[in-house]
Formats: sequence, C-alpha cells, structure tokens
Amino acid sequence: MTAGNGKLNLSGFGSNTQAKEAIKVGFDYYKGNISRVSGSAKAADHDYHLHLIELHNSGPSLTLTMAGFIAFCSGVLNKTVQSQMVILGTMTLGGNIIPVENLAETLQMAFDSGGKRILLPMASVSDIPTVRGELFAKFQTSFYSDPVDAVFKALGAE
Repeated sequence: MTAGNGKLNLSGFGSNTQAKEAIKVGFDYYKGNISRVSGSAKAADHDYHLHLIELHNSGPSLTLTMAGFIAFCSGVLNKTVQSQMVILGTMTLGGNIIPVENLAETLQMAFDSGGKRILLPMASVSDIPTVRGELFAKFQTSFYSDPVDAVFKALGAE
C-alpha cells in the first residue's frame, strides 16, 4: 500500500478470474465501509497491491473476500494480522457472511499449514460438530458476526 488514488493491483493469481473477482468484492466492500473501521482512513488516499502465495498448489481460493477485506484494513491501519491466524469464511458485497464449506477439511489444512488461531464466522458454528474434537482443540478460536468484527479480531483489537 502506497500513497495514491485508490488503485488496486493484484499479482500471484495467474488467470484465475474467479479469485480476482473475490478479492475485488472484498476491496469494494472495504472502500464502502472503511469508515466503520477507522474514521480517519480514506481508501482513495492509497494505492494497493495484493500478492497471493499458494501454500498447497491447489489453485487460488475463491473464498478470499473476507481475507482480502481484512488485508486492506490491515494495510491502511498499519497493523498486522495476528501471528498464525487463519481467517475463514467469505462474504457478499453487501457484507452478508457465508459459512465455511467443508469445515473439518479446512481446519485440517489450516493445522497442517501451521495455523494456531482460527477466525470463524458465527454462520459456521452449527458445523463444529463435524470436526474431530482433538483437531478443534488445537486452535485458539474466535468467532465473528460481521466483517468489521472480523477485522478487529484478526488485528487483535477486540
């Protein structure tokens, strides 16, 4: 993120237009709602560059809206996401939270990748019984109810 005029540049996405569109939804939500996160932050005062690095070579995730929104907020606030934090869930342009698909599999992948903290949408609470108890217990879990709540929890500013 640099001083600029609100331009978004993406890299590491290859030709995956669906993943790019997911990030753009998060960015559009960010531009429309940054005032809910910080009264002094202005999206148009900066240019943004988001680079995606894949850990499992499975192709860019299509559920990047929430992580993207949090990344943009992190940059403008100059505050890093908590160490070993895995942000789960996605959202619509209107900010509606979508539950995690295949929660048990996703948590196993998060654990295998070194995740210790999970940020989980309240919309996925009903899926927790599908996760082996010993796997779920390996994480410090926080729940969020809306995108702004997720930002504060991801940045450790509950």
